Amino acid sequence: MNTNSSQDEKRMVEAYEALLQKVKPGPNILVNSMWAFLIGGMICALGQLVLNFFSLTGLPKDEAQTATSISLIFLGALLTGLGIYDEIGKLAGAGSIVPITGFANSIVSAAMDYKHEGLVFGVGARMFQIAGPVLVYGFISSILIGVVYWLIRWV
Repeated sequence: MNTNSSQDEKRMVEAYEALLQKVKPGPNILVNSMWAFLIGGMICALGQLVLNFFSLTGLPKDEAQTATSISLIFLGALLTGLGIYDEIGKLAGAGSIVPITGFANSIVSAAMDYKHEGLVFGVGARMFQIAGPVLVYGFISSILIGVVYWLIRWV
């Protein structure tokens, strides 16, 4: 008797989930895409303004680009720490993830989840939970591209 009861319950849950899928509205792809485009574009426009500012201060182009990247990473990390970047991300979706500020957000938000464990074992250790694989992938990719480039130059 107990197995019939559990099978009936399982069938009811499956039927409910099927009904829920029919009734539940899907995401509005056009509106979500527009928000991602607008907010992602605003982040990139902010980056261009920061680059123009550093260029006007007399920094050479390479140094101005580096200073811009550092500034945007700092801004993304700061807004994540204040809880503002998460709200931007809810509205913008991929528009807030793709720019370099999204990378800063992913690192800081992983660390913020474990701040209750302390600065060293919580924030410090968990910060590299996301950044570590990204950095390793970047280093390995750059080495492989460098080797391919070196081989092509020899041919």
